[in-house]
Amino acid sequence: MTASDPATPARTSSPADLAGGPSGLVPLSGPGFHTDPHRLYRQMHREHGPVVPVELPGGFPAWLVIGYAELHQVTSDPELFPRDVSLWNQWANVPADWPLLPMIGPPMPSIYFTAGAEHRRHVAMVEPALEAVDAFELRRTCEELADGLIDAFCGRGSAELVTEFAEPLPVLALARIIGFPDEAGPHLAQTMKAFTDGGPDAQQAHQRFGEHMRRLLAAKRARPGEDVASRMLAHPEAFSDQEYVLDLMAVTAAGHLPTADWLGNSVRLMLTDTRFAAALGGGQHSIGQAMNEVLWEDTPTQILAGRWAARDTRLGGRAVQCGDMLLLGLAAANADPLVRQHQHLPGGAEPVYSGNSAHFAFSYGEYRCPFPAQEIAEIIARTGIEVLLDRLPDIDLSVPARNLVRRPSAFLRGMTALPVSFTPVRPTGGPS
Repeated sequence: MTASDPATPARTSSPADLAGGPSGLVPLSGPGFHTDPHRLYRQMHREHGPVVPVELPGGFPAWLVIGYAELHQVTSDPELFPRDVSLWNQWANVPADWPLLPMIGPPMPSIYFTAGAEHRRHVAMVEPALEAVDAFELRRTCEELADGLIDAFCGRGSAELVTEFAEPLPVLALARIIGFPDEAGPHLAQTMKAFTDGGPDAQQAHQRFGEHMRRLLAAKRARPGEDVASRMLAHPEAFSDQEYVLDLMAVTAAGHLPTADWLGNSVRLMLTDTRFAAALGGGQHSIGQAMNEVLWEDTPTQILAGRWAARDTRLGGRAVQCGDMLLLGLAAANADPLVRQHQHLPGGAEPVYSGNSAHFAFSYGEYRCPFPAQEIAEIIARTGIEVLLDRLPDIDLSVPARNLVRRPSAFLRGMTALPVSFTPVRPTGGPS
């Protein structure tokens, strides 16, 4: 790892210059990210080292940090690499309709887009509201919701687990704990998927998402409850309506698709890897192992935007200019060859994951995913898997594993579909 060296100023104005012009940037798109990202990351590491000059859609340069040590350095130094989007040196070139704006964002007063003392002020309001979620009640809620979703397809002997189970379960559970009525869940899921995928309707979806939160805020002001939104409103320090809305948006969006993909990717691993056959027979330990392996091998959040250099510095042998964007290559850092060589048994090829949580799946440092949010995600995903395997013990893929298709996103890694078959069973509410 190369230490930051302010005394050695950068000689370039952007990653594009260092890469030899725009044509030398690695495009942050293409089939490699959703077919075989690990192969792509290994190639990046060989050709560019731990810090890669990349190009975001729209032609914007950035640095993708894929080295484990370098990513640890960036996430451990919030002063040199703050999550302060206002520092970006490309704002003058960003069009108002750029599809990635909802993910990268103009400067906004939320827990996700603030830095330093202002960020800590938002954390002091959001984190206790999440910590107060009753883990036992959440598990009971997830069991109830999972049973209801499975009841809808268990009698026909087949299902598509992404759209019928993995995606709706987290958003329904989050709606309950945040304070939405159950019927709002499907609408929330649609809007969040639209803006996180960064398609042409991303900005309109982001606006609709904000409208959901504004209505929730008004409802909880009129009638508080035992939920995250009400606890945020009850925090002793006053926040503006915009701040409440943006923080609720951040909590909900960060908890939905990553949790859905954690659930779906774990089930896929258990259905395709013989090492986890015990999970299909009720082996609870195997479920935990599979979920932890997914965080290393198939982490739902592949790339996180981002950090911005507060001054000229050096990172991984690269000259980084003040205001350059750094994208956190969470999945690539987990697969760093310098780290992976310590994660295999001598002479073997099996990764050692049991008890090893030194991955970057939840980022790291001051701006990591809050610990209560991590616990909520794990309860939702694990309970969903346990209920699914308990209800449908002979579940199996109904297509060859090689035919499974990933969502076309460099940022989030999940499947577009997970078709399965099983012996039909009666719904829980049906006649015995």
